Amino acid sequence: MTITPLLATNFVILAATMIALWLYCVRIRDVSVIDSFWPFGMVVLAGTSFLLTDGSSARKTALLALTAIWGLRLTAHLFSRWRAHGVDPRYAAILGRLMERRGWSFAKASFIQVFAMQCILLFLVCLPAQLGQIPSEPQELGTLGWVGIVIASIGILFETIGDAQLKAFRNAPDSAGKVLSTGLWRYTRHPNYFGDACTWWGIWLVAAETPLGLYTIVSPMLITFLLMRVSGVPMLEHRLKKTRPGYEEYLRRTSSFFPWPPRSA
Repeated sequence: MTITPLLATNFVILAATMIALWLYCVRIRDVSVIDSFWPFGMVVLAGTSFLLTDGSSARKTALLALTAIWGLRLTAHLFSRWRAHGVDPRYAAILGRLMERRGWSFAKASFIQVFAMQCILLFLVCLPAQLGQIPSEPQELGTLGWVGIVIASIGILFETIGDAQLKAFRNAPDSAGKVLSTGLWRYTRHPNYFGDACTWWGIWLVAAETPLGLYTIVSPMLITFLLMRVSGVPMLEHRLKKTRPGYEEYLRRTSSFFPWPPRSA
């Protein structure tokens, strides 16, 4: 399958799934589950691309495997967190403001602000895992592809360890109101976001050995920008500064995104 039919088919599948999820979220009046669908949606796109493109190669297998390992682990983690904690206050605040200021219904606000926007962003971020699977020369992995596999694997491991350390900290009986500043969280305030970015830069490198894959550099750039400047670091830290008494000091000592030894007090 060539580029246009592949992308069109994948987008229809993604949009239909998003609409079904939106209808469910309208019924329960909670859109927070969209976070756990985000990585799963990318697994779906990588999987349909694998099935719809011709041939079988190490590159196709690597792109599907990396996306699936990253996405299924993160989906399970975020879904269990949603089941445990319920409505995400960030989404509640965003939708509440829209409904109050513009007079929108919950259904309209959630569709426009959450589902339509995330459908487009998800599709764009996942372009390397889609277009990198279209057969082209070279067929097999080269040095750049193997470097990408290593970087993506580091990202997956980094994010997995960071999430596990945060979960253990939150479950500790004496952690209420405190700030996690040990383990990977000693070197970066957001090891999970850094791991995400590493994963998608690695996946892009695997795809970049093909002509089409090379042009999907917009994808890792977009996810890195979103994590560092939009929906990741700024939004989370704005809330934590209000709810964690020691967070300002943690901000001064610890690197925002890229792992680095902490600054002296």
